[in-house]
Amino acid sequence: MSGIRIAIVVSSFNEEVTGGLARGARDVLREQGIREWKEYRAPGAFELPLLAKTLAQTGTVDGVICLGCVIKGDTAHFEFISLGTAVGIQQVSLETGIPVSFGVLTTYTDEQAVIRSRDDAHNKGREAANATLNSIRLIREIKGTR
Repeated sequence: MSGIRIAIVVSSFNEEVTGGLARGARDVLREQGIREWKEYRAPGAFELPLLAKTLAQTGTVDGVICLGCVIKGDTAHFEFISLGTAVGIQQVSLETGIPVSFGVLTTYTDEQAVIRSRDDAHNKGREAANATLNSIRLIREIKGTR
Protein backbone atom coordinates (compact mmCIF):
# COMPACT_ATOMS: atom_id res chain seq x y z
CA MET A 1 0.00 0.00 0.00
CA SER A 2 1.77 3.08 -1.15
CA GLY A 3 1.20 6.50 0.25
CA ILE A 4 -0.30 5.34 3.53
CA ARG A 5 0.51 7.63 6.44
CA ILE A 6 0.19 6.18 9.93
CA ALA A 7 0.47 7.59 13.43
CA ILE A 8 1.25 5.31 16.35
CA VAL A 9 0.27 6.67 19.76
CA VAL A 10 1.83 4.70 22.62
CA SER A 11 1.07 5.04 26.30
CA SER A 12 4.18 5.61 28.40
CA PHE A 13 2.56 3.91 31.39
CA ASN A 14 3.52 0.20 31.64
CA GLU A 15 6.32 0.89 29.18
CA GLU A 16 7.75 -2.64 29.27
CA VAL A 17 4.47 -3.86 27.81
CA THR A 18 3.64 -0.90 25.57
CA GLY A 19 7.15 -0.99 24.11
CA GLY A 20 6.50 -4.56 23.00
CA LEU A 21 3.18 -3.55 21.46
CA ALA A 22 4.90 -0.72 19.58
CA ARG A 23 7.58 -3.09 18.25
CA GLY A 24 4.84 -5.40 16.98
CA ALA A 25 3.02 -2.55 15.25
CA ARG A 26 6.22 -1.24 13.63
CA ASP A 27 7.06 -4.75 12.41
CA VAL A 28 3.69 -5.02 10.63
CA LEU A 29 4.11 -1.60 9.03
CA ARG A 30 7.53 -2.61 7.69
CA GLU A 31 6.22 -6.00 6.50
CA GLN A 32 3.35 -4.28 4.66
CA GLY A 33 5.69 -1.80 2.98
CA ILE A 34 4.46 1.24 4.89
CA ARG A 35 7.19 3.87 4.84
CA GLU A 36 5.44 6.85 6.41
CA TRP A 37 4.70 6.67 10.10
CA LYS A 38 5.40 8.72 13.14
CA GLU A 39 5.27 7.63 16.76
CA TYR A 40 3.95 9.73 19.64
CA ARG A 41 4.05 9.11 23.39
CA ALA A 42 0.95 9.57 25.54
CA PRO A 43 1.20 9.83 29.34
CA GLY A 44 -1.29 6.99 29.80
CA ALA A 45 -4.12 5.08 28.12
CA PHE A 46 -6.76 7.63 29.08
CA GLU A 47 -5.04 10.28 26.97
CA LEU A 48 -4.98 8.14 23.82
CA PRO A 49 -8.38 9.23 22.43
CA LEU A 50 -7.64 12.96 22.55
CA LEU A 51 -4.23 12.51 20.95
CA ALA A 52 -5.70 10.20 18.29
CA LYS A 53 -8.45 12.71 17.52
CA THR A 54 -5.96 15.56 17.27
CA LEU A 55 -3.86 13.53 14.83
CA ALA A 56 -6.88 12.39 12.80
CA GLN A 57 -8.10 15.97 12.45
CA THR A 58 -4.79 17.19 11.01
CA GLY A 59 -5.47 15.52 7.68
CA THR A 60 -1.88 14.24 7.65
CA VAL A 61 -2.62 10.61 8.60
CA ASP A 62 -4.72 7.86 7.07
CA GLY A 63 -4.91 5.85 10.28
CA VAL A 64 -3.95 5.90 13.94
CA ILE A 65 -2.78 2.93 15.99
CA CYS A 66 -3.42 3.40 19.72
CA LEU A 67 -1.37 1.22 22.05
CA GLY A 68 -1.59 1.01 25.81
CA CYS A 69 -1.97 -1.26 28.79
CA VAL A 70 -4.30 -1.12 31.80
CA ILE A 71 -3.79 -3.80 34.45
CA LYS A 72 -6.45 -4.41 37.09
CA GLY A 73 -5.56 -3.32 40.58
CA ASP A 74 -7.45 -3.20 43.85
CA THR A 75 -9.75 -0.31 42.96
CA ALA A 76 -12.36 0.57 40.32
CA HIS A 77 -9.79 2.72 38.48
CA PHE A 78 -9.23 -0.10 35.97
CA GLU A 79 -12.88 -0.10 34.89
CA PHE A 80 -13.06 3.67 34.42
CA ILE A 81 -9.83 3.92 32.45
CA SER A 82 -10.57 0.88 30.29
CA LEU A 83 -14.10 1.93 29.40
CA GLY A 84 -13.24 5.59 28.86
CA THR A 85 -10.35 4.70 26.60
CA ALA A 86 -12.33 2.18 24.55
CA VAL A 87 -15.32 4.47 24.05
CA GLY A 88 -13.08 7.46 23.32
CA ILE A 89 -11.11 5.63 20.65
CA GLN A 90 -14.30 4.38 19.01
CA GLN A 91 -15.73 7.91 18.98
CA VAL A 92 -12.63 9.26 17.29
CA SER A 93 -13.04 6.80 14.41
CA LEU A 94 -16.74 7.52 14.04
CA GLU A 95 -16.37 11.31 14.25
CA THR A 96 -13.38 11.64 11.93
CA GLY A 97 -13.81 8.75 9.49
CA ILE A 98 -10.18 7.82 10.10
CA PRO A 99 -9.44 4.25 11.22
CA VAL A 100 -8.21 4.28 14.81
CA SER A 101 -7.35 0.90 16.27
CA PHE A 102 -7.79 -0.15 19.89
CA GLY A 103 -4.48 -1.81 20.76
CA VAL A 104 -4.99 -1.30 24.48
CA LEU A 105 -4.50 -4.33 26.67
CA THR A 106 -6.96 -4.59 29.56
CA THR A 107 -5.67 -7.47 31.64
CA TYR A 108 -6.09 -8.83 35.13
CA THR A 109 -2.40 -9.59 35.67
CA ASP A 110 1.04 -8.39 34.65
CA GLU A 111 1.73 -11.84 33.21
CA GLN A 112 -1.27 -11.61 30.86
CA ALA A 113 -0.01 -8.25 29.60
CA VAL A 114 3.51 -9.53 29.01
CA ILE A 115 2.23 -12.55 27.07
CA ARG A 116 0.21 -10.28 24.75
CA SER A 117 3.15 -7.96 24.08
CA ARG A 118 5.82 -10.53 23.24
CA ASP A 119 7.66 -10.50 19.93
CA ASP A 120 5.53 -13.21 18.33
CA ALA A 121 2.49 -13.64 16.09
CA HIS A 122 0.10 -13.10 19.03
CA ASN A 123 1.38 -9.59 19.80
CA LYS A 124 -1.65 -7.30 20.12
CA GLY A 125 0.30 -4.38 18.65
CA ARG A 126 0.59 -6.42 15.48
CA GLU A 127 -3.16 -7.01 15.53
CA ALA A 128 -3.88 -3.31 16.01
CA ALA A 129 -1.62 -2.37 13.10
CA ASN A 130 -3.24 -4.96 10.85
CA ALA A 131 -6.71 -3.74 11.85
CA THR A 132 -5.81 -0.17 10.93
CA LEU A 133 -4.28 -1.12 7.58
CA ASN A 134 -7.15 -3.45 6.68
CA SER A 135 -9.67 -0.74 7.54
CA ILE A 136 -7.84 1.79 5.37
CA ARG A 137 -7.86 -0.69 2.47
CA LEU A 138 -11.57 -1.42 2.84
CA ILE A 139 -12.53 2.25 3.14
CA ARG A 140 -10.56 2.99 -0.02
CA GLU A 141 -12.27 0.09 -1.79
CA ILE A 142 -15.72 1.26 -0.69
CA LYS A 143 -14.98 4.83 -1.81
CA GLY A 144 -13.35 3.66 -5.03
CA THR A 145 -10.00 5.27 -4.26
CA ARG A 146 -6.50 3.87 -3.95
